[in-house]
Amino acid sequence: MRTAFITGATSGIGKAAATRLAGENYRLILCGRRKEILEELAGELAQKTDVYTLTFDVRNYEEVQNAVGSLPAEWQAIDILINNAGNAHGLEPLTEGKVSDWDMMMDGNVKGLLYVSKCIIPGMKERTSGHIINISSVAALQTYANGVVYCASKKAVKTISEGMRLELTEFGIKITDLAPGAVETEFSEIRFKGDKDRAATVYAGYEALKAEDIADVISYVVNAPKHVTIADMTIYPSAQASPTQIFRK
Repeated sequence: MRTAFITGATSGIGKAAATRLAGENYRLILCGRRKEILEELAGELAQKTDVYTLTFDVRNYEEVQNAVGSLPAEWQAIDILINNAGNAHGLEPLTEGKVSDWDMMMDGNVKGLLYVSKCIIPGMKERTSGHIINISSVAALQTYANGVVYCASKKAVKTISEGMRLELTEFGIKITDLAPGAVETEFSEIRFKGDKDRAATVYAGYEALKAEDIADVISYVVNAPKHVTIADMTIYPSAQASPTQIFRK
């Protein structure tokens, strides 16, 4: 039974991926900041598989180190790392953007991914096997106005994925970069600071992707034959033609 380590597992894509993999004979290490929600999810999924939880903030390297280092011996061999934790804050021009929002995005989307990966990759290299899935975004493919810092953070994720592939393929470690388009999760509500009405407009007039759709892709990627690596994949809802173009009814 393989072990999957999932960051940002309390909601959205992370939660959907955990639910999907729990039914596919994977043990799960679920990570997040919201302890109560994490434990509730663990309780649900424990009916299907073995589950271990870690509560930490990916933006804090010391917390990441301590959390990963606290894993019992029987949970230390991590086969799959899903770097899902991330965020978007604000939708303003650079001159009006808040530095605190920029810090949240760069620290969470970029540095957090690096911190977690740094702690887990050595074990994969030692075992000469593993699979890292980084969740970037179509925002990495085309920069859009008023989202410059978010786009930059996701382009960094794509660049890191490429670098990981160059450095780790020789050790038998697969690297996959997934770039979802519009997915209806808490994403927009967080971006707009809890403004549910504004968040709802992002998904109005068309059928957006669901977190479960991305979980389907993750399942396909991790269950591909050993000699097959899905390096990059872009996933759009059928109404979306580009990062900035969505056809609404």
